[in-house]
Amino acid sequence: MVFSEFSVWSFVLIVAVLLFSLLLASTLKRFIPALEKSLIPSSVLGGIVLLVISTITYFAAGDYLFNLGVFSPSDSTYSGIEILELITYHCLGLGFVAMGMRSSKKKFTKHRAGEVFDSGVITVSTYLLQAFFGIAITMIAVAAFHVSGLIDAAGILLAFGFGQGTGQALNYGVIYEGYGLEGGGNFGLTIAALGFLVACIVGVIYLNVLRRKGVISVNKEEKRAELSDYEDENEIPVVSSMDKLTVQFAIVIIIYSVSYLIMAGLSALLPSLENVLFGFNFLIGTLLTVPVKAVLNKLQSKKIIKQQIVNNFMMNRIGGFAFDLMIVSGVAAIQLPLLKGHWAVLLLMAVAGAAITFAYVYFTSKTLFGGYVHEQFLAMFGMLTGTASTGIILLREIDGSYRSPASENLVYQSLPAIVFGFPLMFLATYACLGRTECLITFAVILLFFIALNVLLYRRQIFRKWFRKAAVAEAATTEEEGAEVADGDSSTADDSPSVGGNE
Repeated sequence: MVFSEFSVWSFVLIVAVLLFSLLLASTLKRFIPALEKSLIPSSVLGGIVLLVISTITYFAAGDYLFNLGVFSPSDSTYSGIEILELITYHCLGLGFVAMGMRSSKKKFTKHRAGEVFDSGVITVSTYLLQAFFGIAITMIAVAAFHVSGLIDAAGILLAFGFGQGTGQALNYGVIYEGYGLEGGGNFGLTIAALGFLVACIVGVIYLNVLRRKGVISVNKEEKRAELSDYEDENEIPVVSSMDKLTVQFAIVIIIYSVSYLIMAGLSALLPSLENVLFGFNFLIGTLLTVPVKAVLNKLQSKKIIKQQIVNNFMMNRIGGFAFDLMIVSGVAAIQLPLLKGHWAVLLLMAVAGAAITFAYVYFTSKTLFGGYVHEQFLAMFGMLTGTASTGIILLREIDGSYRSPASENLVYQSLPAIVFGFPLMFLATYACLGRTECLITFAVILLFFIALNVLLYRRQIFRKWFRKAAVAEAATTEEEGAEVADGDSSTADDSPSVGGNE
């Protein structure tokens, strides 16, 4: 190995350019008021800057920026664009593992638990709605307009690009390439990028309309972390024989590596599902965090481990770094010339996705979250067109101190969302097999959406039953209270005689 060769440094140079674009985007937002007001995340802005430069380079030099020699040596296994896709893929899994390792000691009331549950159901219902309209658009494009290089099931990527972000859009886009979707990875990444723009543009318009009407006042207060936000009691020291951050990284990397072993083992047993299984890298990694946390908690309760190992603040930072890198690399990896035949379909999907997501999330927020309609809407709309961080950015404009429960709903809804959203991932891999399978998936998605909304509006639909249950519960509580009171009075009757004997 010769350390002066490009192949030794190419990966470092790519990551350096990605991080520089993040710093540049952050600086531009500070000095250009229009960008600051746009609320566009720095990671998205940085990715767009690189995308523009890469596209200009393609027409000027005949290849994309990251495929040039300095980033993509001839003796390298992967081209620069492929390395960007690898970074996007792995950062998705690492980010989810880091976020999954966070612990929560917060206890919810029955009402708050219901709101968190409803937020998770809304999340999956929106995925289904996006997938339904997305499939409808691509099926019409293929059947009526004979758009080449497109497949019926391609529209389901609207749910992954808008609803779940860059990583999943790339994963399923690459899977769909094997079933006839030309530039599937780019197709998914472009939908995700359009989703971020929708979140920012529509979110800003919504905020400005409400502000002009005097409904809300935009909050520019920045939330500052307190000492308790950095660490809990009885945690391992920040610096000892091993740095505390090193411990957090080690946990995340080890769990993610175990997820690879599981995927590799399952792929050996089910070789036909290899691509699908490796598309679940983020989900398997997240699920692994559950037993890992349980074991660590058990060891701590048995005093085998005397200090808390996992630090929530650092896990948040690892997850934030991974997601920032994922987004900027994902947007930068888009190859616009490959999508020249799909732009009409992509733009139509983006407009439809924006409209149905806005309408559905606003209606559910207004119906089910009466105490904080606008906060809930902004958080959920931002997440369901971009990522959770986009939702937080929009929410922060009117709730900078996170006084409303909207931020908690955004964080804790992930568990019910994973449970109810899991079937969608299998439907997505079934839909691409052919037109018949796509039609079956289309029907199943509609039925699943109806079923989830019956669950979501259970209190309104079964109002009489819930009212009777509440009355019965109140009556039972009164009876138990009367029995306790009787017991207390008999004890009180006995007490004077006891006192007299004394």
